[in-house]
Amino acid sequence: MLFQLFWSFFKIGLFTFGGGYAMIPLIRREVIERKGWIADADFLDLLTVAQSAPGPISLNTSVFVGYKMRGYAGAAASILGVVLPSFVIILSVAVFFAEVRHNEVVDAAFKAMRPAVVALIIAPIVGLTKGMRWWLIGIAAAVALVVWGVGISPVYLLVAGAVAGLAWSIFVARKEVRR
Repeated sequence: MLFQLFWSFFKIGLFTFGGGYAMIPLIRREVIERKGWIADADFLDLLTVAQSAPGPISLNTSVFVGYKMRGYAGAAASILGVVLPSFVIILSVAVFFAEVRHNEVVDAAFKAMRPAVVALIIAPIVGLTKGMRWWLIGIAAAVALVVWGVGISPVYLLVAGAVAGLAWSIFVARKEVRR
């Protein structure tokens, strides 16, 4: 099982371009659809926690999946798998990049990858809205507009969302007790 965790996340780390958010659809496909390690609803909760925790979402997600499957050893295997390809590739690029950094072909290739990276970031957002109530999607859109338009730090909005969620849970629990 540890090798399966390592190998699954190694493949994700090896074939993903564009950073942490671009990995989310691949992680979802691997751990839910292919391996069946985590339920779809649990994955959404896991993503919420991964986004709230400090650090890149792809690393946090790999740690949480690995921990859920095999404890600390699973978390270590998952994070090693997702980090190792990037580390080796970046180290290799750093060694050779000085020679080609002003090459027009290399620059054009990086510019051509930008639309694909944007699509890889948008895809999980659209996927996460499936099954959500319309008003939750509206809240998410409003929060995104506030972050981009007004410039409020997402940290404050995450804290406000957590407080609102706790308050709602307490309200619902008290309502159930009264019945």
